[in-house]
Amino acid sequence: MQTGQIRIGTRGSALALAQARETRARLMAAHGLPEDAFAIEVITTSGDRIQDRPLSEAGGKGLFTKEIEQALLDGAIDLAVHSSKDMPTLLPDGLILGAFLEREDVRDALIGGTAPTLEALSDGATVGSSSLRRQALIRRLRPDISVVMFRGNVQTRLKKLADGQVDATLLAYAGLRRLGMADIVTELLPVDRFPPAPGQGAICIEHRQDDRRIEALLQPIHHQETGQALACERAFLAALDGSCRTPIAGHAVIEAGAVRFHGLILTPDGTEAHEVSGAGPLARAADIGRDAGERVRARAGTRFFESWS
Repeated sequence: MQTGQIRIGTRGSALALAQARETRARLMAAHGLPEDAFAIEVITTSGDRIQDRPLSEAGGKGLFTKEIEQALLDGAIDLAVHSSKDMPTLLPDGLILGAFLEREDVRDALIGGTAPTLEALSDGATVGSSSLRRQALIRRLRPDISVVMFRGNVQTRLKKLADGQVDATLLAYAGLRRLGMADIVTELLPVDRFPPAPGQGAICIEHRQDDRRIEALLQPIHHQETGQALACERAFLAALDGSCRTPIAGHAVIEAGAVRFHGLILTPDGTEAHEVSGAGPLARAADIGRDAGERVRARAGTRFFESWS
């Protein structure tokens, strides 16, 4: 099938590299290819370079994908491996998400420095997070806690925690598992109280729309149920014009040939929130997510969304 090395584009963090290697291993197993049939190409993104301010102020989710997508469009790489929650809902013309690996655990993990759980943290404790969703959910559950911006990769954030800059931080459990670091978690936050970001826990693979060679290569490793769940969640996000500027949670579950969706939107201070649910056949997964987004947008009203600006 292949002529020449298959070039896999990725960010350079330990987690991004772990995800690229997982993708490579699955492709090797699916096609009986040796490791040297692939080349992992590290691409530094704007999101990696900007560390002095929140991403919401610097341009949002596309900061983690723009340079990698340009490399795809330029033909410098053949496919790109991303964390699905980092992907904008609108892709550049000519690119598609061609495969999703089977989703990992979607929960958020607390790593406590001075207390093991969110509830046990003392009044006025400080929690570090770069996610507006996590910040808003913490403020909703524990308005007495001080939430501070916490940029950097997993290792950087953990060092800041160890240095005592904050009392606790939150990370995606899926990422910690992929790094072999699940043992550092002090609390797993339940989905019903702390719903995940759309796409959380899922690896997606992007490629040029007209590249039939890569399309055929990815087909055996695509996990259909994950793809259907993500179609629902991404449609919800798109209906809300969601980006890194917006505290949005959304989670779709596939059961018995149907999709169940639950979404939540919050003001950044966590004082106001609106929930929405939807369910239906798998063939309507994207429609269910889009309808949920439109319903909760209408219910919240213009004033609610102005608080995000």
